[in-house]
Amino acid sequence: MTTSTQLRASVRAAFASLIDYAGLFPPAALPMADAISEYAAAKEGTHAWMLGRFIAPASRIAELGDWKKAFGLCAIVNVTALPSEQADTTRWLRMVQELLTGVAQLRDEGARVEVLEVLLPRPRWERETFDASIGQLGALLQQLGLRDLTTYAEIPKAAGDPQWYARLPGTMSAAKRAGMGVKIRCGGPAIDDFPPEEEVAAFIGNAVSAGVPFKATAGLHHPVRHYEQETGLERHGFLNLLAAAAFASRASSELLTEIVAERDPSAFAFDDAALIWRAERAGLDELQSMRNTAFVGYGSCSFSEPVEDLIALGVLPANA
Repeated sequence: MTTSTQLRASVRAAFASLIDYAGLFPPAALPMADAISEYAAAKEGTHAWMLGRFIAPASRIAELGDWKKAFGLCAIVNVTALPSEQADTTRWLRMVQELLTGVAQLRDEGARVEVLEVLLPRPRWERETFDASIGQLGALLQQLGLRDLTTYAEIPKAAGDPQWYARLPGTMSAAKRAGMGVKIRCGGPAIDDFPPEEEVAAFIGNAVSAGVPFKATAGLHHPVRHYEQETGLERHGFLNLLAAAAFASRASSELLTEIVAERDPSAFAFDDAALIWRAERAGLDELQSMRNTAFVGYGSCSFSEPVEDLIALGVLPANA
């Protein structure tokens, strides 16, 4: 990439408020006080224009103290301890209701919760869809007075689920009807937590086609997909996802997969008016529209790492 001494309009359009701060979560897993300090410093820093909301588990928002009124918050509602024999949407919904009731109470006390991210339960049989859980979640938000919050339904990973791809169009339609966005997890502590390029490309393609905004999380500290020697993992890049979203409305599934799989940083570039991937260009209007309606942001437990990488690639000037 060609280094610029000035912040390009295309770069600002692509990265403004893109990175939600998830310092409480692994691998950083900072104590609350340290995470607050790091986020507050980033809010005052040179690259604060790239910083989004402070992400916290719904059960830990109260630990923020008075900071819960100062920061724009994204509340994570993940029910992960649900035994498989109890994993029906009714039991899942009861546990989600308990967490969301707490969020509603905190909002009444002045907490600036602006976004919810809710993990959906895995289907229990082949023909089960996510329609019921998405619909029930929408009704619960209405009941608790939280319907005004932007909500993203996290789609459980495809590992071992042969119907995951087939469910995607219906899932996006259900989210659209419910006025929700969707969320994909791109990594985690185990190799199986990292979805293949085809899975990520299919998620992005279906979301953009349905007009459903999406978020991503986990494993996206660095801009471009790469092999990590020390862990043996193939890690996704947030710039890959951003470019895929920018070109999804006119790209085939094969081309989207190529973009998600791209490992050459020099294949990506920004000029004064566009994001470029190889022969493809997305202009300012496309980038701004994509950020508003498609790839709205991603969670990272580090803010400094993605910023430093973008500086090293020449995308960001060091003083922008």
